[in-house]
Amino acid sequence: MNFHELFAHFGDLTVDGLTKGSIYALVALGYTLVYGVLKLINFAHSEVFMVGTWTVLGAYSLVGADEGSGVGLIILATLLAIVLAPLASAATALTVERVAYRPLRKKNAPSLIFLITAIGCSLVLVETFGWLLHAIFGPPFGRAAVSIPSLIPEKELISSTWITVSNTQVIVIVSAIVMMVGLDTFVNRSRLGRGVRAVAQDPDTAALMGVNQDRVIMLIFVLGGAMAGIAAFLYTLRYDITKFDIGFLIGVKAFTAAVLGGIGNLRGALVGGLLLGVVEVYSSTLFSSNWEDVTAFVVLILVLMVRPTGILGESLAKARA
Repeated sequence: MNFHELFAHFGDLTVDGLTKGSIYALVALGYTLVYGVLKLINFAHSEVFMVGTWTVLGAYSLVGADEGSGVGLIILATLLAIVLAPLASAATALTVERVAYRPLRKKNAPSLIFLITAIGCSLVLVETFGWLLHAIFGPPFGRAAVSIPSLIPEKELISSTWITVSNTQVIVIVSAIVMMVGLDTFVNRSRLGRGVRAVAQDPDTAALMGVNQDRVIMLIFVLGGAMAGIAAFLYTLRYDITKFDIGFLIGVKAFTAAVLGGIGNLRGALVGGLLLGVVEVYSSTLFSSNWEDVTAFVVLILVLMVRPTGILGESLAKARA
């Protein structure tokens, strides 16, 4: 185990882990919102993230922006990507809810059917998207990874003997925290947020009080999808790549982060995501990059053995959005 490397670059590794964890946290918000209200694990949420990454690439291509573009074109492309990625991801999430989940809810289908449907939706979306990209645009689109232009050059904001922080790292971490605080405030302080909490606590009583359950469910899918779209933009800003199945592993990690923090708890998603990102980076330094996924799930198991509801979670039977 390479402890010397870990201690020598502890500050850099921590910032890198928080950056990666911020993306996990934003995606995890979608899982925890849906579970908090419907007690459903929406495994198709990983493809909602994937759509967001391709939308960012589409926005850049639409205006013809790349690394050598002028400042005005870069600003235009960035603003367009920030707007279109959450919209596309939210629309994808809402479509999945309307097409796949709502008919099952109307028929009072068992939870197992929802779970199987969610997995099926995930596979259908990823394979269909890969096929369409390949059929329409040809190679390298479809199965191969595709580079995304780095419109915002990475520059060091802080540089010392023990820590280096770049502008993209600051943008990712700060954006994730701001979006988390905004979503938490919306759910806990706004009128629509009270409706979300009411349906999460008791759908039947909420309906008697005049809360439209269908609208609340649509809202949580839209909010979760928008968070995934923002995460997609931040991911492309930091890692400059996408693929037809890019959401699979990130979705699994984000779900792990939600469970680690306490699924059904919005703040738990943030804590779980940040912790998971840091653990992954530390483990890849101590052992190797091949072990970071294994270490992340080992930590999850250990935490759940001590606290089955997650770090900030409630009982799974009483989880709230």
